[in-house]
Amino acid sequence: MSESVNEFNEYRSKMNERILGTDNKTIKRFFALDSAAYDKGALDKKTKEMLGLVASLVLRCDDCINYHVEKCYQEGLNEKEFFEILAIGNLVGGSICIPHTRRAIEFWDQLKN
Repeated sequence: MSESVNEFNEYRSKMNERILGTDNKTIKRFFALDSAAYDKGALDKKTKEMLGLVASLVLRCDDCINYHVEKCYQEGLNEKEFFEILAIGNLVGGSICIPHTRRAIEFWDQLKN
C-alpha cells in the first residue's frame, strides 16, 4: 500500500526544506528550473503535468508519479484522461510499469476521497 497523500506531501515538504536549507546554489537553481518548467507557456500547466506523469511512469519513479498525479488532479484532470495517460505510459514503458500504475491509481483514489 502506498503512503497517504498527507504523508507524501509532509515528507516532500520537510525534505525539500532540508535540501534547500543547505544554501547550495546548484541545487536551488535546479529546483527553481524544475518548478518553472511546469509554468504555463506554449503548453498549459495541465498538459505539462500530464507529460510529467507519463515520463515519471516510464521512468518508474513512484515519488514523481505521486507528485504528478496530484498536480494533474489539481489541474482538473478527469478519470478518463487519467486512465488514458496511464495507458500511454504503459504502452511506452512496457509491462514493467504495471506495478507503478497500480500505485498511481491508489494515490488517485486517495485524492478523490
